[in-house]
Amino acid sequence: MQKTILITGCSSGIGLDAAQEMRDRGWRVFASCRKAQDCDRLRAEGFDAPRIDYTDADSITAGLAEVLAATGGTLDVLFNNGAHGLPGAVEDLATDGLRNIFETNVFGWHELTRQVLPVMRAQGHGRIVQNSSILGFVAFPWRGAYVATKYAIEGLTDTLRVELVDTEIKVSLIEPGPVTSEFRVNAIPHFERYIDWKTSALRPLYEKKLLKRLYESSGPDQFELPASAVTAKLIHACESPRPRPRYYVTTPTHVAGVLRRILSTRAIDRILARLR
Repeated sequence: MQKTILITGCSSGIGLDAAQEMRDRGWRVFASCRKAQDCDRLRAEGFDAPRIDYTDADSITAGLAEVLAATGGTLDVLFNNGAHGLPGAVEDLATDGLRNIFETNVFGWHELTRQVLPVMRAQGHGRIVQNSSILGFVAFPWRGAYVATKYAIEGLTDTLRVELVDTEIKVSLIEPGPVTSEFRVNAIPHFERYIDWKTSALRPLYEKKLLKRLYESSGPDQFELPASAVTAKLIHACESPRPRPRYYVTTPTHVAGVLRRILSTRAIDRILARLR
């Protein structure tokens, strides 16, 4: 039977690339998006495209119901991918902004995963793949809100994997570094809504570093890889008889993983402080 996968955040970037490649490999792909117009565009390209907005619990339930109605009540893989950033210093981060990003990047993922798990238990197998980040285990400056959500996802996912160890439901984390996407552009509205940088004690640093990075395109980041690099790890997590608990993507992620094991916290802090 044709394998099925539900992927969130498919309007562009990693989600879109994953949807296209998995379909090319023979999977039936349910490519979900937050916006109805993006779902319409993907349907025009031949995808099943349920609308799932992580901040809207009703859309999560309805979107998954649409998937299960199409498959006869089964689902082989869930790939939680949709997320957004909120750049800015922790001291300038409005608490409402932190609540907002957790709704999308953590609580919505958790709700969808909880609704999928009974399906996978009933069918006796399944894969849950979480698209985390290098920022799920290393804290870069200016990324406090996003770091907090990815640390939370890593903790939830590690715990879930242990709790499911005696089942055929396999759980994996993908941890990319710099990957080509619309992530930076998509973060601008959240930055403008929740970060009052003009009154910040760190205003000179905003003007010197963060504003230029947000608003002035300077080409790819160093070591940046295309979204297909993440999809390659997803394929292994979906198709390997023994999927890995973690998949590093990009050179910075591999380097950060090594440094985190061999250096003290103070030494890592000194290295990361240079990114301010």
